[in-house]
Amino acid sequence: MSDDSGTQVAAAPESPLPRLAVPELVPVAEFLEQSLPFNELPRAELYQVVDKILVQYHCRGDVFNRGTMEAGLRIVRSGAVEIRDSDNKLLDRLGEGESFHIGGLNAERGEVQATVIEDALLYLLPDPVYRGLREGNRGFDRYFSGQRSRRLRRAARYQPEPNIMMQEVRTVMSTDLLTVQSTDSVQRAAQVMAQRRVSSAFVMEGDRLAGIMTDRDLRVRFVAPALPPETRVREIMTPDPETIDASQSIFATTLLMTQRSYHHLPVMVDGELGGIVTTSDLILAKQDDPVYLVQHISRQHDIEGIKGLVSGMANLMVQWVNSGMRAQQVSQILTAISDAVTVRLIGLAEEKLGPAPVPWCWLGFGSQARAEQLLGADQDNGIIIDDSVEPEQLPWFESLANFVCDGLNECGYVYCPGDIMARTPEWRQPLSAWRQKVRRWVTTPTPDAAMRVSIFFDLRSIHGSVGLCQQLQETMLTQSSGNSIFLAALAANALDTRPPLGIFRRFVLDRDGEHRDYLDLKKRGVLPITEMVRLRALANRISAVNTDERLRALVHEKHMTIVDSRNLVDALNFIQHQRINHQCGQIVRGEKVTNFINPKDLPKMAKEQLRDAFTIIDDAQSAVRQTYRAGMG
Repeated sequence: MSDDSGTQVAAAPESPLPRLAVPELVPVAEFLEQSLPFNELPRAELYQVVDKILVQYHCRGDVFNRGTMEAGLRIVRSGAVEIRDSDNKLLDRLGEGESFHIGGLNAERGEVQATVIEDALLYLLPDPVYRGLREGNRGFDRYFSGQRSRRLRRAARYQPEPNIMMQEVRTVMSTDLLTVQSTDSVQRAAQVMAQRRVSSAFVMEGDRLAGIMTDRDLRVRFVAPALPPETRVREIMTPDPETIDASQSIFATTLLMTQRSYHHLPVMVDGELGGIVTTSDLILAKQDDPVYLVQHISRQHDIEGIKGLVSGMANLMVQWVNSGMRAQQVSQILTAISDAVTVRLIGLAEEKLGPAPVPWCWLGFGSQARAEQLLGADQDNGIIIDDSVEPEQLPWFESLANFVCDGLNECGYVYCPGDIMARTPEWRQPLSAWRQKVRRWVTTPTPDAAMRVSIFFDLRSIHGSVGLCQQLQETMLTQSSGNSIFLAALAANALDTRPPLGIFRRFVLDRDGEHRDYLDLKKRGVLPITEMVRLRALANRISAVNTDERLRALVHEKHMTIVDSRNLVDALNFIQHQRINHQCGQIVRGEKVTNFINPKDLPKMAKEQLRDAFTIIDDAQSAVRQTYRAGMG
């Protein structure tokens, strides 16, 4: 028999066997089993679908639109199809394994037309069968009801659940809170604590959290100095206690409490006091947990001890990934370890050199500042010194910088190839000198200069005076947000590296050299996203540095739509997930860890999802080009 396009299609013989027994249909079933979202269907149902499919051949130039008689879902087996709207704007290009439904696209976008741009073999799933599948399969329906980012998000959802340390702290906090007023007597407050059998009480002034009073405060500040019973709570409380948001992980909470030596930590829910977490509330995992690693680093007495702990970090990362940690969580942990190593080396240096002569701050730049480090990260750091420093005091900071940078290199955080390190005098300066640099960068920008200095605009205080870091960042935001020429130079830098997709969504790979037939996930995927988000954050005076936090802030302040923000978050997380999985495989095989991946090594579904992620990046770059075109001249 033949279908409406004239293509000959084999008829099923009269047989009690399933129609899949016909050889011509076996390849169709095998193809759909590897294609989204048909791979989610039970095999019996998939076989029923294959039984209904029509195989059609279409020449270049064939068109599908509202007037096309045959309604249904068309799956591209080979060739290419492009989708355009009524203004002839290109909406998408589809290749092998991708599908489209003209009726559905018209319902969403108005008049849409699909054109075959490369001779194509299509599988047509008739409309009644297609709609029946959507009604009976929630996952199948969701695939067609959302954007690419939803497909990426669904892919992430099928990862194993993260271990308990990655759960939100709200899951272990206590909400049965004891509150007292700052004007209450200490004796009365202590009596209430004893009655409730709790070791702490929150001190309120009206509805505001003013402090916390713990058993330790009672011992050290009340009993020991033998104060009178009528002493007011405000006189012995710990004022303005540090807090943590309920959405933070148990790991982040434990890390904060360990670093600050806290035993009680207030937890905020929607900006208000919602609970408390104590050291006894935190469920600590086995000894190879990252929390223990950070704790042990802080207790080392020499560089060799630190080096011994972090030498096994690669194998630990494989364990974390296998236990279900997501890419974002892995990068946060690796950054926390990097921070801990830096802080401990600074402590060892201060034991050797004595206290700092003036206030100062150790800065982390780039991925460390964004809390997005992975294995193999090199050093990007600097020092801000208070302007009160005298010339004869500068050698102390030089000695400190040399000790810490050399120690980081010994521990596996290799020297920066571009010398962006505190041991380089240019990046070890008083605050006023740093501010002068920033003003010079912003007022005389070129795309090449913007590329060299953009890393400095991702900065975070790792140790020392946070205020110095905040003052420098404020200068950066003030200078850059009002300078369209500088923003245009940053935009040119963000647009310089395009995602590796060709005209038919085929991967564009390196064609020569050591990485022939590979693509660089960091350079072609991660960096374009971080650079575009940094650009928008600087343009809108967003102080957040982490990419996810910057995107949330841009949405909150209405500088970006929720859809665009989620698209970029999902694309970044998926690419990082593939990057980490690739590195874990290299670790297990004993190979050097790299960011280069051969798409042929990926499952078919992962290839399609990676194409989706790169397409999202391409769309975002188009938006950046349009927004900052005026400044580009």
